[in-house]
Amino acid sequence: MCLASLFIGSGDISAAAALDALRHGGSDTTAILVNQFRVPRMYLGVLVGAALAIAGALMQAVTRNPLADPGILGVNAGAYFAVVLAIAFTGATNISSYIGWALAGAGVTTLIVYLIGTRGRSGATPVLLVLAGVAVGAVLGGIGRGVTLLNPDVFDKIRFWNAGSLQGRQIDTVTGVLPFIVIGLVLALTLPRALNAVALGDDVAVSLGAHIARTRVLAVVAVTILCGAATAAAGPILFLGLLVPYIARSIVGPDQRWIFPFSLVLGPIVFLAADVLGRVLVDAELPVGIVTAFVGAPVLIALMRRRKVSQL
Repeated sequence: MCLASLFIGSGDISAAAALDALRHGGSDTTAILVNQFRVPRMYLGVLVGAALAIAGALMQAVTRNPLADPGILGVNAGAYFAVVLAIAFTGATNISSYIGWALAGAGVTTLIVYLIGTRGRSGATPVLLVLAGVAVGAVLGGIGRGVTLLNPDVFDKIRFWNAGSLQGRQIDTVTGVLPFIVIGLVLALTLPRALNAVALGDDVAVSLGAHIARTRVLAVVAVTILCGAATAAAGPILFLGLLVPYIARSIVGPDQRWIFPFSLVLGPIVFLAADVLGRVLVDAELPVGIVTAFVGAPVLIALMRRRKVSQL
C-alpha cells in the first residue's frame, strides 16, 4: 500500500515517472509533486492509520465495547472543536500552531464523556458511554460548524481539513506529529497484558494483580495523544478506529497482545487503501475521511445487529 500511495495519484504522472523522480529527484514539476507531496503523504498515512487503529483498540478494550471508537465516543469531535477555536481566535494556520489545542480538546472531551457515562448505578456501561460520546460529539461538532459558518476566514482555512484529508500535507506536518504519535504508540503497546486482565472484570483483574485505575488512566492518556495528533494532521477521520480492531479481532481472537500488533499493521494498510481509492474514484480527489465513512458505516450497522454486541 505504501508503494501504491507513491505511484498512484489523481494526476497524469505515470508509475515510471514517479519511480524516476524518487530515484533521481530533480526540480521539475513531477519530482516536486512526488518527493514533496506524495512521499510525506505516504508517511503521514502510515502514522495516522496506526494512531487511529491503536486508539480504537484501546477504547474497545477499556470499555469492553466493540462499538467503541474515538469518533463515536466524541474524542475526534473534541479535537476538531479545539482546532476550530484555535483558528478562529488565535490565528493558528499550521500543524505546529494548533496541535496542542487538538490534544487538549481530545483530552477534555474524553474526560467529559467518561464522567457522563459513569453516572448512575450501573456505572460505565458500553451503551452509556456510546450515548454520551455521540451526544457530546454532536454538541461540539455543531458549535464548531457554527463558528466556521459565521466566520468566512475560518471556513476557508478549515474546509479541506474538516473533510479528513491527506492532500497537500508536506514533511513539516509529518515531523510535527511524529513525536506525539510515537509516544502514544509506545505507551499503548505497554498495556495489552493489563487490558486482558481488565476484560475479565474488575474483581478478577484485581485478584490477578492488575492495577485497574492506572491501566485506564494510561489508556486514556494514550488515546488522547494519538487522536489529538492524528486529528490535527489529517482532520476528523471516522470509523477507522472501529473497523481495524474489529478486523484484527476476527483474525486473532480476543487476546489484546495479538490485537494490538495486528491493528498497528492493518491501520496503515486500510487508511492508505482508502486514500488511494479516493484519488481514483472521481476526477477530483475524494477526501480519505469520506471514503472511510462509506466503508465504516455499513460495518457499524452490521455490528449493531449482532447479538451480544456489548461484550468483547
